Amino acid sequence: MKNITVIGSGVMGRGIAYVSAVGGYNITVVDINETALKSAESELSIIFEKGVSKGKITNEEAIQAKENLHFSNEMAASVSSSDLIIEAVTEKTEIKRQVFESLEQHAPAHCIFATNTSTMSPTEIASFTKRPEKTIAMHFFNPVPKMPLVEIIRGLETSDETADAVREAAKKMGKETVVINEFPGFVTSRISALVGNEAFYMLQEGLGTPEEIDKAIKLGLNYPMGPFELVDLVGLDARLNNLNYLHEKLGEKYRPAPLLEQYVKAGRLGRKTGRGVYDYTTEKELVKK
Repeated sequence: MKNITVIGSGVMGRGIAYVSAVGGYNITVVDINETALKSAESELSIIFEKGVSKGKITNEEAIQAKENLHFSNEMAASVSSSDLIIEAVTEKTEIKRQVFESLEQHAPAHCIFATNTSTMSPTEIASFTKRPEKTIAMHFFNPVPKMPLVEIIRGLETSDETADAVREAAKKMGKETVVINEFPGFVTSRISALVGNEAFYMLQEGLGTPEEIDKAIKLGLNYPMGPFELVDLVGLDARLNNLNYLHEKLGEKYRPAPLLEQYVKAGRLGRKTGRGVYDYTTEKELVKK
């Protein structure tokens, strides 16, 4: 496996591209949005600089990785020689369907399809292709360069060879892996969604400020980030999409908190919009509901 294509240049796509390039793969990041693609290229340069300054990688490794990294808004041409395609688009079934149906038309027969999903079914996504045995889920965690785990989820017809190849690719990216069988929410998203949603109920009830709730979770339960810090990073809209999916599949305990729905309706989606639970436009934390 030499050539990896990442579909989607958002926060997750950028992170996956970074660890893949550092791992020695030839990487192409594909996005139809030219502005998003330029933003990703700029952000990745900053991530490389930070990696060198913190001693995570050498300057020579950064130079080589950047040479391995390419950007394109042409999907068909970009995937024509791919060995592994990692899709990192919005967690909505119809969007993923469009992507994978297009990939099926243009990717070579040997290519493995991976979806970077935190909740959705790799079996269902495989049904959008003609290669269910070569389709799998790779759940990366945000921020990808820092988080050590990739959760690998087999669909109903995923082959052992595909699972082994993807696990080896993740290992070359410097990641630890767990390989599990499909069930809605997998392992980590089911727990994370419950904690994050309960935090919104607490905030809604006036139990405490976002800062106090985050501090309690970090210091009391040894979480690296508080639930509000995390949701602002991953996007409140993404969290709401996941909760709606889990609510549909697993029942009432995943019903989204009304306050989370309000924030999304107000356009407070997190760091990417400048304001979520916290306010990033002035770099001051938002303490009011």
